[in-house]
Amino acid sequence: MDRSGPADLDLTAAARPATVADAGFHLDTPRATPDGAASPDGAHETAMDQGAEGDSRHERGVRSGGLLQVAAALVWLPQAALLALAVDRIADGGGVQAVLWPAVLVLGLGLIRAALDAAGNRLAFRAARAALSDQRDQALAALGAGSPLDSGRPASGLAASVIAEQADAVTPYLARFRPARLKATVVPLAILAAVLPLSWAAALVLLVAAPLIPVFMALIGWRAKAASEAQMAELGGMNGFLLDRLRGLATIRGLGAVDLTARRLRTNAEALRRRTMAVLRIAFLSSAVLELFAALGVAMVAVYVGFHLLGQLEFGAWGAKLSLAQGLFILLLAPAFFEPLRDLSAVWHDRAAGEAAIGALRRLSVGRLALPGAAVHVAQPMSQLMAAPTVRIEGLSYRHAGAAAPVFDDFHLTVQPGEHVALLGPSGSGKSTLLALIAGLAPAAGGRIVIGDTALTTETAQALRRRMAWIGQRPFIFAGSIRANVALGRTGIRAADVEAALRAVALGETAARRSGAEIGEGGAGLSGGEVLRLALARAAADAQADLLLVDEPTAHLDGATAADVGNGLMAIAKGRTLILATHDPVLAARMDRIVRLEAQS
Repeated sequence: MDRSGPADLDLTAAARPATVADAGFHLDTPRATPDGAASPDGAHETAMDQGAEGDSRHERGVRSGGLLQVAAALVWLPQAALLALAVDRIADGGGVQAVLWPAVLVLGLGLIRAALDAAGNRLAFRAARAALSDQRDQALAALGAGSPLDSGRPASGLAASVIAEQADAVTPYLARFRPARLKATVVPLAILAAVLPLSWAAALVLLVAAPLIPVFMALIGWRAKAASEAQMAELGGMNGFLLDRLRGLATIRGLGAVDLTARRLRTNAEALRRRTMAVLRIAFLSSAVLELFAALGVAMVAVYVGFHLLGQLEFGAWGAKLSLAQGLFILLLAPAFFEPLRDLSAVWHDRAAGEAAIGALRRLSVGRLALPGAAVHVAQPMSQLMAAPTVRIEGLSYRHAGAAAPVFDDFHLTVQPGEHVALLGPSGSGKSTLLALIAGLAPAAGGRIVIGDTALTTETAQALRRRMAWIGQRPFIFAGSIRANVALGRTGIRAADVEAALRAVALGETAARRSGAEIGEGGAGLSGGEVLRLALARAAADAQADLLLVDEPTAHLDGATAADVGNGLMAIAKGRTLILATHDPVLAARMDRIVRLEAQS
């Protein structure tokens, strides 16, 4: 394998457009800078542009749900007034008739309050779930669009942990914290406005007690966010470590490193436990702080109202002594004044965890290296074979990040329509890198690549990829049937196309023999040659793929199996342009032309 990138330059490891036949996924990647690094500002630009409207819509949904919950909380003001009035009438000697209508109104307002609160919770939750789904889609699209040449791709375990587990923290953050923050902003002010005309002293007590809570919560919240981010990073690292070790378990056992791996896993688990307990300690501390100040505030209001009604405190009211109804009204509102702050404290940890999860998802959403291109729609049916293109490489220059010598410097090559060209050379000569540059998986430092009559650029990359098929030396095989692995769910590929592709690569009998039987993930149940021929069948089934980019298809195969794979390759390459990177001189001799590459010193 060339030093051009990972050994599995097969694009199934990083999903790409439907006509890159090994995968069958749409490729949307970030804008890349000339030196090969992705531009953070333009990263995953297409998905971000498309997601902006969705984010705004979801934000409006969460805000609408929060407003309904605010309205539900404000319904308590007239309920409290009616309850205070009813108690005052009873104290004056009134009977059932005196409190009947207040009781009916309290019941009706209670039903309205419950309905508003339920509707607000449901609306906020649905908007939060939709926002989470969009962020997961963007992260998955960026991961799928990433180039195999990118050495900075996140580990599989880390990405799986962020998307499948850590991302769940986004929903409570949006559905509970945002509405709770809105309630904590509006409801206390409304209650303060209702209390102030009755007693400036009670309003002053509430006004003094209220700011202490958010101040202390903010101080604790900064520490909580840092602890949550550290805990999530530890969790992602542990998941990545575990998944990687499970993949290489046979190697670990073979080299006698099981005990060392177990100790490392135990150490990681203990570190995760400590970080999780640190987060929980901060969460309990924030709740204790809020309860302390809320209890003190309510107690001070109750003491003032009680002594005022007993005549011990003459001040605090506007000129006249508070009535029983007014005093009870203030007492009923005092706990409600602190209730939104209690709710905010209960979900304060959701904020820290949610923001940490959003940050992790956004970091995954920044792909690298590959040219993005614009979304295209292909009108012709899959069964219609396009005219094989010319491939012209003019003055190509490329250097790997951190490398002293360039891989290519003013490189020129022209491949005629339908021509079969073998790239032959030692490891490190740039064979696989050249295929990746033709596929737009990395931006060239200089020169240009023209496919057909279209130059490969950011604007044209996606359209050009629709006419390419990549066949790597280690194609990924999904668990399922052979036919499903050929079709890959791509629209327009019929059952007849799959059968014809299997026959073209001499897999028809194997598929018939294993009809109804599942093959394991990674190709368990198939030989190495059958796996390679299955990858050839994927390309053969896609009639739009008139440019085949093939990387070391016969590597590590015996002579007979390599000959079978070569026969299958020649069968599907008829009428298509083929560029083949290989060390196999026998397979190279079957091509129309051999281009020898030399490693740069």
